[in-house]
Amino acid sequence: MARILVIGGGIAGTAAALGLRKAGHDVAVFEAHPDTAEDIGAFLTLAANGMRALAQIDATDAVTAIGFPLTSLRLLDDRGGEVARAPLAGADDPALRYRCLRRGELNAALQAEAVRRGTPLRHGARLVAVDAGADAVTARFSDGSSATADLLIGADGLNSAVRRLVVAPAARPRYAGQRVYYGYTDTAPVPGETGAITMVRGSAGAFGYAVSPAGETYWFARVAAGPRSAAGPRPAGGAPDPTPADLRGELLPLLREDATPAGDIVAAGDGSVMATDATELPLGTPWRAGRVLLVGDAAHAASPATGQGASMALEDAVVLAKALRDLPDPRTALTVYEHHRRPRAEHNITVSGAISRGARTPARDTPAAPGAPREDDALNRLLDWDTPLPGLPRTER
Repeated sequence: MARILVIGGGIAGTAAALGLRKAGHDVAVFEAHPDTAEDIGAFLTLAANGMRALAQIDATDAVTAIGFPLTSLRLLDDRGGEVARAPLAGADDPALRYRCLRRGELNAALQAEAVRRGTPLRHGARLVAVDAGADAVTARFSDGSSATADLLIGADGLNSAVRRLVVAPAARPRYAGQRVYYGYTDTAPVPGETGAITMVRGSAGAFGYAVSPAGETYWFARVAAGPRSAAGPRPAGGAPDPTPADLRGELLPLLREDATPAGDIVAAGDGSVMATDATELPLGTPWRAGRVLLVGDAAHAASPATGQGASMALEDAVVLAKALRDLPDPRTALTVYEHHRRPRAEHNITVSGAISRGARTPARDTPAAPGAPREDDALNRLLDWDTPLPGLPRTER
């Protein structure tokens, strides 16, 4: 049993804690924010792979108690006509169905589940230094307290303090070519089908929405920078944050260029509108240094175009727990973990960035050999809790 510190109590950190505790380790989580409500207004979608990962750490019930399921995908053209409809992966399995939910509620549910299982979780613990030695690692916090363990997991997001202090001080998130807006409308101005996510191919960007069982429409828009758009990286500091009215003013003229439901949905909302720049970490960013490892967005943040950020973090949690369970020592475990996770995570960065920039989506560098298992099958075996994690191939030992 190892003593492990997890820095960050968001999706990646609490999921990692759940997996590591299930694998038999002594885990404590330290979160800089004073409560669980970070990004309470934003929403996300967990895909079938993320739901599969949740099942491996016995957290399905905690998550399906919030949000709502999605079972099909509709695609509309720039005139509002339906051009395609298809079931989403996992639609026939209640435990694997896509799920739409608010980020803050997901954070709170995973944190509550971790605490229920006996994992200490401390809020308001802002990391200021890490002392990494040959035999142990110590985290030091702004209030003068500290904690020492065998390993430290940096799950503290895009602007990770662990990455900046220890693993990759020179790595900086970069703008991925789009601004992302999201919000809610209490009553959908167009008929909405519960259980479906509708994607709209507009002239100025992508728009998507889903209608909850209560009739609330969750929507997002991804808009590329350009002469017709105000999208572009916001300057750091100085200018005040735009108001919801400002953000609607940026977005609505672009959506109104097309005869789709998008403009009416955004105009009908009377709640807040949020916006963020799409960002990503460069390929090749280091993930580990000695007894310190990065997971989730701290390691491999991608633009949100593929909608895989949270699901990738949940996959990380399962594979890391299995690596530390199945490999003979921490150094080998972290090496094997990175071997299994980096190609998939960086492919997601590449694909998502290409979508955000309007470029052609790249294929895998190496095509599958004849008779090789399907990628989904290989991922399912990698995530399956009862299947031992493969070690390194002979050529990489």
